[in-house]
Amino acid sequence: MGIRGGGLYVGRRAAAVGAALLLALLVALLALAALYGRCRQEAAPPPSPRAPGPAAPPPPAPAAGSVRRLPRHLLPLHYDLELWPRVRPGQAGPFAFTGQVNITVRCLQDTDAAVLHSAGLRSRGAAAVRGPLSEPGAAVEVAGLRQDEAGEVAVLELRGRLRAGRRYVLQLGFQGRLEEDLDGLFLTRYTDRGQSSMLIASQMEPTYARRVYPCFDEPAMKATFNIRIIHDPSYVALSNMPAIDVSEVKDENGSLWTVTTFNTSLKMSTYLTAFVICDFDYVTRTERGNEIRIWARKEVVKNGYVDYAVNITGPIFSFLEDILNVSYPLPKTDLVALPDFGAGGMENWGLMTFQEASLINLPSDEFTSRKAMIALIVSHELGHQWFGNLVTMNWWNDLWLNEGLASYFEYLGATFIEPKLSLDKIFYTHVVQPVLREDSEIARSLSESEDKIKGSFSLMSLFDNITYSKGASITWMLSGFLTEKLFIRALTSYLKEFSFSNANQDDLWTHIQMVVDAQDEVQLPAPVKQIMDSWTCQNGFPVLTLNLTSGTIRQEQFFNKNNRKSTDSYNNTWIIPISWMRNGSSQPLTWLDKSSKMFPEMQVSESDYDWILLNVNLSGYYRVNYDQLNLKRLARLLENDPKAIPAVSRFQLIDDVFALTDFGYVPIETALELTKYLAREDELFIWNVVLLNLIPENLESTLKNHEVYPLLKKYLLKRMLPIYHYYAGFIRQNADALEDDYFAQVYLEKLLATACWLGLQDCLDLSSELYAKWRDNPEYKIPFLIRRTVCCYGVAAGSDKEWNFAWEMYNHTDSVEEDEDILLYAMSCAKESWLLYRYLQYGLSDTLFSSNCTSVIISHVVTKDIGHHIAWEFVTENWPLLSQGYGHELLHDVLKAMGRFVKTDVQIQELQVFYNATLEEDEREAITMLLESAKLENIERRKLLNKIANWLEKNIDD
Repeated sequence: MGIRGGGLYVGRRAAAVGAALLLALLVALLALAALYGRCRQEAAPPPSPRAPGPAAPPPPAPAAGSVRRLPRHLLPLHYDLELWPRVRPGQAGPFAFTGQVNITVRCLQDTDAAVLHSAGLRSRGAAAVRGPLSEPGAAVEVAGLRQDEAGEVAVLELRGRLRAGRRYVLQLGFQGRLEEDLDGLFLTRYTDRGQSSMLIASQMEPTYARRVYPCFDEPAMKATFNIRIIHDPSYVALSNMPAIDVSEVKDENGSLWTVTTFNTSLKMSTYLTAFVICDFDYVTRTERGNEIRIWARKEVVKNGYVDYAVNITGPIFSFLEDILNVSYPLPKTDLVALPDFGAGGMENWGLMTFQEASLINLPSDEFTSRKAMIALIVSHELGHQWFGNLVTMNWWNDLWLNEGLASYFEYLGATFIEPKLSLDKIFYTHVVQPVLREDSEIARSLSESEDKIKGSFSLMSLFDNITYSKGASITWMLSGFLTEKLFIRALTSYLKEFSFSNANQDDLWTHIQMVVDAQDEVQLPAPVKQIMDSWTCQNGFPVLTLNLTSGTIRQEQFFNKNNRKSTDSYNNTWIIPISWMRNGSSQPLTWLDKSSKMFPEMQVSESDYDWILLNVNLSGYYRVNYDQLNLKRLARLLENDPKAIPAVSRFQLIDDVFALTDFGYVPIETALELTKYLAREDELFIWNVVLLNLIPENLESTLKNHEVYPLLKKYLLKRMLPIYHYYAGFIRQNADALEDDYFAQVYLEKLLATACWLGLQDCLDLSSELYAKWRDNPEYKIPFLIRRTVCCYGVAAGSDKEWNFAWEMYNHTDSVEEDEDILLYAMSCAKESWLLYRYLQYGLSDTLFSSNCTSVIISHVVTKDIGHHIAWEFVTENWPLLSQGYGHELLHDVLKAMGRFVKTDVQIQELQVFYNATLEEDEREAITMLLESAKLENIERRKLLNKIANWLEKNIDD
């Protein structure tokens, strides 16, 4: 499953002492915008169908999260499941569904109760326990059915005992609410070809199957399924397997419904069962006998928006089959583009579901970045067909075996289908670097103990970047030191051993060990389990400190030394593979298997040209802290011959040193020394990490009001000009020539925005020219790579005419959501106070914006140079009206944003005057603590900026 929320990866922390809080503020504001969304107005045969009366409303479903393990008395073998959502096109709610499930189980231990999962469902009719057709005399009378909503279980209390070794069939009728909450079985509304429509879909992972039908809802309780869906004749029904029969049934009123029956499924977990009932069209391709269909809204299919997705799905399937040497076992695969969905994608076997935006590409859009995003998401869910569906983790504590491995193959599949993408660069920038930033702050390991995941533990909290990106990064490292050949051989053995079954991480280690033991080329310093448990069973990761004079490498857990008084709790050690390079020549892989170790081969001479580089091309999941001697030599090397260090290693070198600065390992001056060479740096992804550290977006107004700004301007512009002019030339002459340059599409915006922010006249002129060109001809399209920056600075450099044009285009009926978001932001860039105040006033109008837009407008304005005071005054003046629509959530976010400008107790008191009158006491205390913390962070940041300014004064002309 794709990570829920704003995409696959989180952003980076700022390289300042106060960055942790400020990132949280930025994320909070972005999350607020995302929350409010768009702003514009506008084997036994299945049971026979029954004809019951109208369904009574069931009790509300409990919140997901509690984890209760079922007793092991019964093992499910097969489900006969009928679902009947009572939905007709155009019908008004509320909606319900009814169903019948017959579960064939094997009794493993004598019991007088059958316990299975059920949440938010109401029983219909009498439950029964009978023997299979071959054992008609094995029925046991049911004394009662007890629902435990808190534990999400149903208990069939029996008058007799189920006997170990025998088979039984549990028969249960049920009914439930059909909500619009995107979990379990849900209904969603959308518009297609100008008409309002509805569809029904499902999302079962991790524990929502129990909200749809009573079941043994644990990943290791796999079974086969016969599924039948009763639905309105105008809809098509889809499930995991191909449909084998379509018939009709009448309800209690004599109305006709369609009955779609599906073939028996493979043995699988309940969380992979899937249902879609819709009025969609599809496009289809067949790959090696696998019929692939992509379903979407009719207008989307007609316009060819899913053609790219259908064209890449088959080849990625074949790539994975070939590399893993394990065939895909299903005869068909449906991918459904849902207009509204809670995750980027879901890997249900044979019926994958996606956010519509995750699959759509305009046929006219040849830019790699959009295709790359689709290829990554599709590859991730296809990777799950092996890692998750064919072989499933025993329990959620090893979720990384699903998500980490799928995330690893996501990048292999995407770069196979889009060879213009650089695998190592994209994997490091999208996966390893962001999770290194996050992992140092999170106190959980990749693989948790089963005991820890119980009680009130929220399973959804496991679907995070640690599981996905750290899992993928550890896999990348594992493949690196084993060699890809041995790693894939071990995976193939693992997949074949546990097909249609379950495994834990020790099972994977066992199969890797078997492959290692059967050859002599790769020698490991310890058993695979011992090596890998050090990475998966401990939280955090190491930093290696290298002393070149002695050749000693020391490891310790990477943690924030600014915030911790004691290091006693940071005594983890890892078994670390070290790839390294000396003077440009690759050296044999070596290992650090203790806290400190001497490597005589790493002692350097007195020559300034004798240098060492560790963790080449990020082969290991750790950071490196070089001594000053080596850093000076590397800095000199970068200035003389930057290409002597591989691009990914240059990126890593800079990212590591800023992170080390951030966490108190080295002074900021050390990091700045590595930026002197940047005039010779032509890689945008490296420039991006420099700029994110030196000029994080949420600190732009702070930096601009500090004496560091003119120094930073002179220092950076001198180094930016070569790469800026290179790309500005493309923008002026032929932006389409960059359609294959993935990093230009992803990172050029930041480079251009920084150049304009630093006052580069050519950048300001370019923005004004392109914006004026658009004003003169609204059919003209500003290159999407830089559209946000051009619109912002086009408005900023102009007057009310430029602002009014942005307003007019925002309200244009043909504008797409992405352009609306850009314009919503651009209108906050105005430099005249009255325009910003008018913009905020517009935000209050129900006729100009939907109510969900006000908070987004405020969040944009409050971050601008002149905007934070205006936004604050606006909020305080209009609080009675704002509080009705947003309550304290909006106030909290505005106060957080205001916090970055707090430097004195007097400023805190000014803010307190307002919120003391509007917040409850406990909320007031929380905000006071936040502002006190912000004040301290701001004081520390000012000290840091003074150090940067002093360094720049000394080095500005170098």
